[in-house]
Amino acid sequence: MTISEFLQIIVLALIQGITEFLPISSSGHLILVPALTGWPDQGVLTDMVTNVGSLAAVIIYFWRDVVGMMRGALDLVQRRSSANSRLIFHVLIGTIPIVLVGLLMKVTHLDDHIRSPLLVAANAIIFGILLYAADAFGLMTRMIKDMNWVSAMIIGVAQAFALSPGTSRSGITMTAARALGFNRVEAARYSFLLSIPANGAASALVIGDAIKNGEAITGPVIMTGVLTFFVALLAIAFLMRVLRTVSFLPFVIYRVVLGGALLGLIAAGVQLGTVN
Repeated sequence: MTISEFLQIIVLALIQGITEFLPISSSGHLILVPALTGWPDQGVLTDMVTNVGSLAAVIIYFWRDVVGMMRGALDLVQRRSSANSRLIFHVLIGTIPIVLVGLLMKVTHLDDHIRSPLLVAANAIIFGILLYAADAFGLMTRMIKDMNWVSAMIIGVAQAFALSPGTSRSGITMTAARALGFNRVEAARYSFLLSIPANGAASALVIGDAIKNGEAITGPVIMTGVLTFFVALLAIAFLMRVLRTVSFLPFVIYRVVLGGALLGLIAAGVQLGTVN
């Protein structure tokens, strides 16, 4: 392993671990790494392995909720109503839209043609502004226990937009939840729990296809995923603490500045490239 490859592993792990759960788009930042540094595109397989690291961090941090959802799944099978069964039901309902849209994109190969810095820039600004509006004007009265299937579906539809790079899965789901009146901490908590089936399914699908096509999950790729786990765990703890006292405004400002800077570079003729 060269020094350059080792540095790329560290950078990718830091970016994925931090940005996956902060509402600033992990996929957008991962796309920008090769575009801004000149490094070869790490590829979707590496992105998905880092996703697994992030997923493991969510499961560990929210282990009580995860255990509760497992118990709730049993309650659903046995047709027993409980807080846990309602939670897992709403998470499953919220996962349906992104699964359907993801499959459509895979069949049409649209996902091969949207890894673009220009799209990242536009989405960073547009969805950043929407996050600000939802957070500034949304009520702060609802908690996860107040969730119903309509709210879960609305948040799920919003999550599907995250398949477009630069949107931010956590950002768009928190935006929808805040617009529906969920307080910041509960919006973040539901967003993280909603990420478990979505990220798990996406990672399994991509990694499975890669192995089937003969691609190797190398040591550097595994190392990136492991490092991502530890960084993501710290990022989750940081966000959950911050949201008790701070609004989403700092993240909105970051998104708008990032998007504006990228648009400025593109307008100036700087070759950021289209990463495929």
